Amino acid sequence: MSRFTASLVHLARVPIIVVLLGLLVSGCGINTIPSLEESAKAKWSDVLNQYQRRADLIPNLVETVKGYAAQERQVLEEVTNARARATQIQITPDLVNNPEAFKRFQEAQAQLSGALGRLLAVSEAYPDLKSNQNFLALQSQLEGTENRIAVARRDYIEAVRQYNTELRTFPGVIWASTLYKGNKPMETFTVAEDVKRPPTVKF
Repeated sequence: MSRFTASLVHLARVPIIVVLLGLLVSGCGINTIPSLEESAKAKWSDVLNQYQRRADLIPNLVETVKGYAAQERQVLEEVTNARARATQIQITPDLVNNPEAFKRFQEAQAQLSGALGRLLAVSEAYPDLKSNQNFLALQSQLEGTENRIAVARRDYIEAVRQYNTELRTFPGVIWASTLYKGNKPMETFTVAEDVKRPPTVKF
């Protein structure tokens, strides 16, 4: 075999070797960490969207209740203040990697849920309010939003579980300590019944 022919054979093997190396690298999980990270970020965006949707419904709900139960001033103020605290928390990209910031976010949303629950309980004492068409429309929207919040939180918890597990187990732990040193575990919600089972908003 001439030197020229040998060179051609060698060159023909190069693409095959490149393809085999590509398959080997892709099969060893090098892309798993960024893929799981992007999935978790997408689920986090879903959570934020649903919480924002709920926050957007609250002013109309408060105004509607105020029209029929203005004497429930304390409860109305609690909801308004809780909403303000929840929406004033700065949502930064690193919030999911910051335990203290994530805890503040979760607590603010929990406080808003509690205040909202007390406001809705007030409606039981006002039959005219319960039959108001605007109130009924808000009821339907709020119930749907609460269900979507529960589903979004559940999906985010699962996505973070997969991502964090990959960072700690083989072969992900190798890539996390070499190529992806900047990747940190993500914070997750405390698993509670309202996450496992979507809540029902009753009026």
